[in-house]
Amino acid sequence: MTLEETKDTAGPAGSDDYLERRALRRGSAGWLLLTGLGVGYVVSGDFSGWNIGLAEGGFGGLAIATVLMGVMYACLVYALAELSAILPAAGGGYGFARRALGTWGGFLTGTAILIEYILAPAAISIFIGDYVESLGLFGLESGWPVYLACFALFIGIHLWGVGEALRFSLIVTAIAVAALLIFAAGAFTDFRVDGLDDIPVDASAFGSNSWLPFGLLGIWAAFPFGMWFFLGVEGVPLAAEEAKDPVRSMPRALSLSMMILVLLAVLTFFAATGARGSAAIQDAGNPLVIALQGDGDPTALSRFVNYAGLAGLVASFFSLIYAGSRQLFALSRAGYLPRFLSLTSRRKSPYLGLLIPGAIGFALAAGTGNGARMLNIAVFGATISYALMALSHIVLRRREPDLPRPYRTPGGVLTSSVALVLALSALVATFLVDVDAALIALGVYVVALAYFAFYSRHRLVANAPEEEFAALAAAEAELERN
Repeated sequence: MTLEETKDTAGPAGSDDYLERRALRRGSAGWLLLTGLGVGYVVSGDFSGWNIGLAEGGFGGLAIATVLMGVMYACLVYALAELSAILPAAGGGYGFARRALGTWGGFLTGTAILIEYILAPAAISIFIGDYVESLGLFGLESGWPVYLACFALFIGIHLWGVGEALRFSLIVTAIAVAALLIFAAGAFTDFRVDGLDDIPVDASAFGSNSWLPFGLLGIWAAFPFGMWFFLGVEGVPLAAEEAKDPVRSMPRALSLSMMILVLLAVLTFFAATGARGSAAIQDAGNPLVIALQGDGDPTALSRFVNYAGLAGLVASFFSLIYAGSRQLFALSRAGYLPRFLSLTSRRKSPYLGLLIPGAIGFALAAGTGNGARMLNIAVFGATISYALMALSHIVLRRREPDLPRPYRTPGGVLTSSVALVLALSALVATFLVDVDAALIALGVYVVALAYFAFYSRHRLVANAPEEEFAALAAAEAELERN
């Protein structure tokens, strides 16, 4: 699309007033708040969910899957660090793909990210309800009143302002991280090597043994669960427009977030499986609590970790609400979704971008009550977006080698190529775990693409940041050809 063609699509939205009514509060987040956001996206995955991968691949299968998924996320994070320094806009991965792959690539990536960030909070609200009930808090039972309270309270904090929201997220995330470290210290006192591989071996599975009880295929099936230690960290660039000095703070926050998450993953994985055995926690909804107390009475430490698990869920829920609102805001501001969704309040919060995904998430949680299925759908969307973001890095390195890059990805396109291959492998693995969830996500994707093909691609907004980046690049390329 040329610069002139892009301008033609702006229509009445091509005015300065359009963007003034869709402005975020700049300079609200430094590298520390951004790092807290990156860890907050993910930290609930350390408290539960990952352990189900033991039932798919055993200790060895999940360990290998976690290493491979950790490599994928590390490679992706370093690629995103470069891209976020080049294009510091709220669109995040969608903005990168828009520049590299055109309008179709941008919409494909943005939609996949949106699926992840709308479905994941809905699932986590159900888990919060389960924790509230199991802990006997206020005599409440898991159900729609708890889900509604979650969405209303935490969306309200986001509406208050991004600085306040990110500071709240940092505090809750710090509590959850401290709890994981305390858990690991307590659990390692009961560590037994023979508990790691105590899942019965399926002799019919190819390549099976005590470390790989479900064979080599079990490694692949465990990919989506290995992702739970890192799922969501890629959302940090969505805060680019609200960050202080995003060119420097984004790469720093992404790198620090990933290092913290790797440390937490190693400690949690070995401490939980070694303390009680892989078989005991493979199907547990609260594996860390089971690892500490088994079938016995609750201890002071297990009670503390149980409450901290709730804090971890709140941290991820709160952070993912933020990420979903910014992705929706960016897509709407550029015209890919209805433009009214990107309007901001006097406090510079995208209020409809918060309220409408929140309403959808609450409806899904209250209507289905199936958190595991929704998380599997979210993982499907995530893997598509990872592949497209990695591809965007490769394309921009090849097509625009002279583009100013304040930060350069170590390893260059080799790093992003590794991320691309592993992301595609994880995408296929989602069908091994939950075919229905993958097909549901695919169906939502097809409907969204039809909307873009027949309607919104003809109504894009030329002066939205992501469109301006692309239009200027097209104009410069045309000048070079002439």
